[in-house]
Amino acid sequence: MAQYRRIGVTNNNDVAIVSFNDKKILDEASIQELGAELFGLVEQHNMGDILLNFTNVEFLSSAALGKLITLDRKVKASKGRMKMCNIRPEIFEVFQITKLNKVFDIRKDEAEAMTAFS
Repeated sequence: MAQYRRIGVTNNNDVAIVSFNDKKILDEASIQELGAELFGLVEQHNMGDILLNFTNVEFLSSAALGKLITLDRKVKASKGRMKMCNIRPEIFEVFQITKLNKVFDIRKDEAEAMTAFS
């Protein structure tokens, strides 16, 4: 498995569980790097099912949301599924305002999300 700077990846029953190393995902350079690492999971490592765990994330910029939308498309194109969990209320509010809560499969916690994959 590759080494990552922006994310941590563990595997559980063929689901790649991704945690974020940065509390604030703001600046363009780190968002580009984050995007490349996330896309690599699908493109190079053929991870089908991906769970994004937002426990560490306190702030997410709109540019980061764009990367998540692109990641979702890539996962679906490779016949995989993507879910998200542990999103703070203030970040979830942004998902609601942008209607992305209708696009993404967002679960309360990791256990609920893992159950949803089976």
